[in-house]
Amino acid sequence: MQLYNTLSAEERKELIDLAGKQRLTLSFYAYAKIEDPKKFRDDLFIEWNKLDALGRTYVAKEGINAQMSVPAENFEAFRETLEAYDFMRGIRLNVAVEHDDHSFLKLTVKVRDKIVADGLNDETFDVTNIGVHLKAKEFNQILEDPNTIVVDFRNHYESEIGHFKGAITPDVETFRESLPIINEQLKDFKEDKNLVMYCTGGIRCEKASAYFKHQGFKNVFQLEGGIINYAKQIKEENLESKFIGKNFVFDHRLGERITDDIVSQCHQCGKPCDNHTNCLNDGCHLLFIQCDECKAAMENCCSTECLEITHLPLAEQVKLRRGKQVGNKVFRKGKSENLKFKHSGELSDKPLAVVEKTKDIRQKIKVKKVLLGKAEHYYVKAQVGLFVIENQELNVGDKILISGPTTGNQELVLEKMLVNGSENSSAKVGDKVTFEVPFRVRLSDKLFKIIS
Repeated sequence: MQLYNTLSAEERKELIDLAGKQRLTLSFYAYAKIEDPKKFRDDLFIEWNKLDALGRTYVAKEGINAQMSVPAENFEAFRETLEAYDFMRGIRLNVAVEHDDHSFLKLTVKVRDKIVADGLNDETFDVTNIGVHLKAKEFNQILEDPNTIVVDFRNHYESEIGHFKGAITPDVETFRESLPIINEQLKDFKEDKNLVMYCTGGIRCEKASAYFKHQGFKNVFQLEGGIINYAKQIKEENLESKFIGKNFVFDHRLGERITDDIVSQCHQCGKPCDNHTNCLNDGCHLLFIQCDECKAAMENCCSTECLEITHLPLAEQVKLRRGKQVGNKVFRKGKSENLKFKHSGELSDKPLAVVEKTKDIRQKIKVKKVLLGKAEHYYVKAQVGLFVIENQELNVGDKILISGPTTGNQELVLEKMLVNGSENSSAKVGDKVTFEVPFRVRLSDKLFKIIS
């Protein structure tokens, strides 16, 4: 029985585009005692695969933590797969403010020791003795109380692009680091202050609130459903947003806008910006903030060193990475000497700019197309691209699309090509084709045929 993905990310993206149906991005969690996490994992994978549900989920003996992309038409059926379990009946599903059909491109359900790496020994305190849950209106009210201390339990790269006004934003890379730091920082306020905490979807605060009550804090509160649910409630109830900027999310979007305020800077030039990217060099893959101008100039790279590496032949790049983790196995969290305008720790509540009301240049234009192959080389002086055909045929006169994270989506009509070194009007699977391309082609680029 299939318990793994059989399609690549590109193939999955193509199927999603061809289906033309809206997908919802959502998240949820539940703490519960699960006797057999492996069987639980397998059962979920089978049911979710039937519904074309994609995403990343962790299950453990202590519960489940999931971020998902689900076809809108299958939303209720997906909910039924959860409510088949007693501990998930009536579970809150945090539906994203902004949707992207490509937020997740594969289904991953993994068994872990814990659903959140908190570094705590759960046997030493009552994990069910949690803080008071606050809805958006109640959260806004308690923030006005001068006896309130509000703490962001996310990491530095999350809080940098958006946070609640007046919040303590620890300069940490992991959730587990923040717990002892906040405990020490607030040790003199355990009796008389309101300790109010928040995170992305609520799961980190669920455990943190119990931990801080165990540490002696008398008045512990948490934002119900996290920033995701808060954003939904302030919109529905027409409330003032005490959160400014963007909410970082752990999918391909890397953020969803809560307010039009930009509170962070491009890490390379200092221009107001809150768009995260990952360095194109697979041997680096640094997460950092990059404006569109630097993105074009640096070709999605964090430094000139990485830029130079991406221009090397693929064989040389692979040689440089030998023995190192690469690509998606690396998640360097935005700290590097190359990032001159990186900020973390104590952050300002003053916006640097406001988002311009223009069409989203990053929005994907949906066209019917089929994947033909991938780029293998680009001859700069001759302005010629070399591609390997891996699927179907390519013919002179075809309208083609060359697409990649830096190249974007570039369309052209194929007027002439060389097939395996000789001029020909048709190429089949396995052939190497070269033709003139009036823009730079990169190794990450894909070649498509437009069929409508």
